[in-house]
Amino acid sequence: MSAAPLFEKIALIGFGLIGGSIARAARAQGLAGEIVTTARSAKTRARVEELGIVDRVVETNVEAVKDADLVILCIPVGACGPVAQEIGPHLKPGAVISDVGSVKGAIVRDMAPYLPDGVHFVPAHPVAGTEHSGPDSGFAELFINRWCILTPPEGVDPAAIERLRAFWAAIGARVEIMTPDHHDLVLAITSHLPHLIAYTIVGTADELAQVTSSEVIKFSAGGFRDFTRIAASDPTMWRDVFLANKDAVLEMLGTFNEDLSKLTRAIRRNDGEALFEHFSRTRAIRRGIVEIGQDSAAPDFGRPHAQLGKKAE
Repeated sequence: MSAAPLFEKIALIGFGLIGGSIARAARAQGLAGEIVTTARSAKTRARVEELGIVDRVVETNVEAVKDADLVILCIPVGACGPVAQEIGPHLKPGAVISDVGSVKGAIVRDMAPYLPDGVHFVPAHPVAGTEHSGPDSGFAELFINRWCILTPPEGVDPAAIERLRAFWAAIGARVEIMTPDHHDLVLAITSHLPHLIAYTIVGTADELAQVTSSEVIKFSAGGFRDFTRIAASDPTMWRDVFLANKDAVLEMLGTFNEDLSKLTRAIRRNDGEALFEHFSRTRAIRRGIVEIGQDSAAPDFGRPHAQLGKKAE
């Protein structure tokens, strides 16, 4: 006889890459008695119905959260505050409310005022993704061996935090808990600044008059291909991320500009020793990432789907 699900009803607001992957993984592991979703677009809702990977697709956010034990907002950071205001009065007492945004300080500030007493607010950030979006882009194995960071505000019931931790662990994630502000500082350098650089480099290549777009595509080496993959990420989501995490991103961008100036001087002065020392140090960081299992040494032409482990007991 199978174990009871972690949550009787899970409501997913938004159904793109992350929402779709959560739904697929939760169903594969039997973590919900019922999975209900909604999306802003009628076209998206219709496609989710066709895919048949949730139990019900409803038209409104309020209808989706009715009687839900776990509510996850899988929408851009900038939309979370208004949606929290909309659904707040309709949340079930004792429900766990979460999100998947890559900025956490703004999420806490924008959502918390609208959430009633008696619900448990546990923001989350699964550090996983691809450049693809939409209901067809998700897959159950997306979170395997990837980090999910929980950033509960002070005073949240530890039992609610543990339930959400167990949920993410059951779909393959490694779970860490930190404060919202610390999360935003860490992610500014590991995620947000790299995306900003990628958008800039790809934009610069596009603007070079002497290089046609066909040449950029035809002769793109591995490094540029990786930048284009990152720069293909959802523009609405990343617009919201940079605006919501402005202070931390600007701090990291200032540090980056200082380091870039040092490299510029080294190249101008033919200082090969400085360049070699810098490249050796950064190479060691890459090796460390591979050693802890966060990437492989093989070229990245799309992460192969790992096999999700046995269903959590």
